[in-house]
Amino acid sequence: RNLMGMIQCDDTNPDTTNHRARRSCSTQTPVTLDSAQPPPSPVMVMSSATLSTQSGTFRMVSEEEQALRAKLERLTVKDHGPVFGPCAKLPDHTVQKAKDELNETDEKRVLAVKELRGIIKEKAEAEDDLAKGVLETFGEKPDGMLLFENLTPEAVRSTIEAGYPGILSSRDKYGRIVLLFNIENWDYEEITFDESLLENEETQINGFCIIENFKGFTMQQASGIKPTELKKMVDMLQDSFPARFKAVHFIHQPWYFTTTYNVVKPLMKGKLLERLDNYYKEFDADILPSEFEGKNSKYDGKAIAAKLFD
Repeated sequence: RNLMGMIQCDDTNPDTTNHRARRSCSTQTPVTLDSAQPPPSPVMVMSSATLSTQSGTFRMVSEEEQALRAKLERLTVKDHGPVFGPCAKLPDHTVQKAKDELNETDEKRVLAVKELRGIIKEKAEAEDDLAKGVLETFGEKPDGMLLFENLTPEAVRSTIEAGYPGILSSRDKYGRIVLLFNIENWDYEEITFDESLLENEETQINGFCIIENFKGFTMQQASGIKPTELKKMVDMLQDSFPARFKAVHFIHQPWYFTTTYNVVKPLMKGKLLERLDNYYKEFDADILPSEFEGKNSKYDGKAIAAKLFD
């Protein structure tokens, strides 16, 4: 952001909050600085007498880049590409988002792929040692295997048709894919996911969010959910879900929902707890089905499955 008589330096790290410090200075020219190689701590140290900076690499931020960042603050659902199918071309503001939040540029991506291929080639002959190293680094997740033991194309289509989960055919204003869960009919063993959604580059950058509708969720259901089942789902979303998981929203939750939530809360990382966002500020009623407080007709799982698989 240009500020008359101000200098700005951003410490940008993926998925973290920018640390900013500003102080008036003698220059009368608007100057904006951006850290291209952010250090682990705030770049500028301010005092009443001096302005000292840590070492780093800085570049001027172009007016085009400033305009894209401004656009990111006022996006609508019409500013994004389709949910289903490949991404023909990334919107310019999404490219800027990848740069700001993921530190990703075309040049860095080419270098990263080249480096990854080199590592794979170098380690290809390691065989058992490589497999052992992967297990030591990431560990085994046998519980996750139980969730996906019947993961066939036919099973995936069947559960998508049944709405486990529902998938909105429009992105939200942030470009995220929205997954819908009617907890009244919730069965964790039936929940599945189609990986074709992850092949879309726009989705890889913007991520997913979840809306859970507790209308019709009975006290008997709440008391019948085992903590081990809830732990499996939370662990899957936090540690095993191959995409950016951005937000969770609960609607129509009854008073006894607190019992279920208190079981889940200790299992959730602080980052995810911060993402239990305000539902009505996040979503336009025009993209939501009626059972999720929207203006559209009731959710049709078969129509969504046809878009995914046909």
